[in-house]
Formats: sequence, structure tokens, C-alpha cells
Amino acid sequence: MQADKAKINRLLKTARGQIEGILKMVEEDRYCMDISHQLMATEAILNKANKEILTAHLKSCVTNAKTDEEREEKVDELVAMLGKIM
Repeated sequence: MQADKAKINRLLKTARGQIEGILKMVEEDRYCMDISHQLMATEAILNKANKEILTAHLKSCVTNAKTDEEREEKVDELVAMLGKIM
């Protein structure tokens, strides 16, 4: 993986902290909309981490493919992943 590992780790640790906070909010019977807001914020962080990883895949794995066949396979992987996201 050629993504900025420090950035990815920071984003994932932030998301983990938010999830722990959300679990506490649920246990404390906090207001539903506040919980939902925190869930959306966590999703945004996870999406940002995924974007970094997919961008690295495109810039590294796809562009550095040694053959046209390998490049096509890497692009197909990316397209399949984008299909799951959208």
C-alpha cells in the first residue's frame, strides 16, 4: 500500500475514538439525533480514509502495472470497489 500510512492511521484512530464515544452515548440513552450526527461524522472520516487508499491504488498500483493486462485488472478492481461504494 502506497498511501500515507500516518494519515490513514490518524484517520482510523479518530474513527475508532468516535465509535467508542458513540457506544457510550448509546449506553447512556443519549438523544437519537446526537448519536446519528456522530455516526455521520464517523462515516465521513472512514470515507476520507478510503479515498486516500483508493487514490493510492490508482496512483501506484494502476500506473505501475507492468503489462496492459495487469493494468486492466487493477482498473477493474477499482471499478468494482467504486460500484460497492456508490
